[in-house]
Amino acid sequence: MSYSTADSLPTVTPDDVRGAQKMLSGIARVTALEGSRHLSQLVGAPVHLKCENLQRTGSFKLRGAYVRIAGLLPEERAAGVVAASAGNHAQGVALASALLGVHSTVFMPKGAPLPKISATREYGAEVRLHGQVVDETLAAAQEYAAGTGAVFIHPFDHPDIIAGQGTVGLEILEQCPEARTIVVGIGGGGLAAGIATAVKAVRPDVRVVGVQAEGAAAYPPSLAAGRPVAVRTSATMADGIKVGRPGEVPFRIVRDLVDEVRTVSEDALSAAVLLCLERAKLVVEPAGASPVAALLSEPDAFEGPVVAVLSGGNVDPLLLQRILRHGMAAQGRYLAVRLRLTDRPGALATLLGVLSTVDANVLDVSHVRTDPRLGLTEAEVELHLETKGPEHCAEVGSALREAGYTVID
Repeated sequence: MSYSTADSLPTVTPDDVRGAQKMLSGIARVTALEGSRHLSQLVGAPVHLKCENLQRTGSFKLRGAYVRIAGLLPEERAAGVVAASAGNHAQGVALASALLGVHSTVFMPKGAPLPKISATREYGAEVRLHGQVVDETLAAAQEYAAGTGAVFIHPFDHPDIIAGQGTVGLEILEQCPEARTIVVGIGGGGLAAGIATAVKAVRPDVRVVGVQAEGAAAYPPSLAAGRPVAVRTSATMADGIKVGRPGEVPFRIVRDLVDEVRTVSEDALSAAVLLCLERAKLVVEPAGASPVAALLSEPDAFEGPVVAVLSGGNVDPLLLQRILRHGMAAQGRYLAVRLRLTDRPGALATLLGVLSTVDANVLDVSHVRTDPRLGLTEAEVELHLETKGPEHCAEVGSALREAGYTVID
């Protein structure tokens, strides 16, 4: 690593990334670069997907974690390492430590998905559940480090972490030397900073575009202020990039080398996860699908060939079910409708008959017969329907109203 003469903050050089690539040979997979015909047609230029969701542990995090832990002094390794994470970083640290023969302790929130907890343990880490949110978990991990001498492995704010993540950029240049734009999700900034460091040194003409979830977008205000700024994050399905404040080290690199940072909506994220599953046959978590969400939101804004980095695929099955339903609703393929009808024998069958005439597939039906809002002869029905798009949704609504039903929502 090298140091800035302005403020002595460590930074990362292209040589650091190339050194990390040699270190990771035989450890991290050179993940596939797959073309996407659907996205290529949408953008009007070739679009490729860099499949870090198929990396060992299911995300790019192994790269940085291994380089960071491999660089520790013998006495530091003997003291062990500690990390805090809700998922991907936890698994990366656990596997990297096991490969290097270092004891690892990983603090995870009590509400972390069971598959991620189990995977972290199976990779060899001692898992401790603490706190309800990552900030509480992080504080516990840092307290543990101070009390035991274990080395705290930060998920993004360290030069070795950034250098390891930057090896993704070197692989992209080798696999797609004609690339003009690289789109990558940004949380704390380690992956984007590493890719930009690697790519800009060789191809300064390539645009590097970062993507954040609208509900957790700390980089736009930080870039405007010229320094890392803490923001209050709201709920987002993209928990992998939900970071309230950029890291000091990656921020400087992102500020200097990343061309643009965009934000995407929850609807776009869910649609992107659905597209990856249906069209690319890839399971991708919302944070990993954020570059695809950016392409879906404004396809004309990206010069091709485009490489979208799918940074991870560790998504809880229950969350995936909700995301897919949300994505189908955003595309007009899933409709929830609430209406009132006369509570008499055969009324529900008549309603279902109306829906059958417009070819709406009923997934679920629920009744409310006793409620102060309802008249003595009224019932309220909520229907969940599978539809064929926005036009079909409108057709369903029109058919219900024409049949005399009062559609509430």
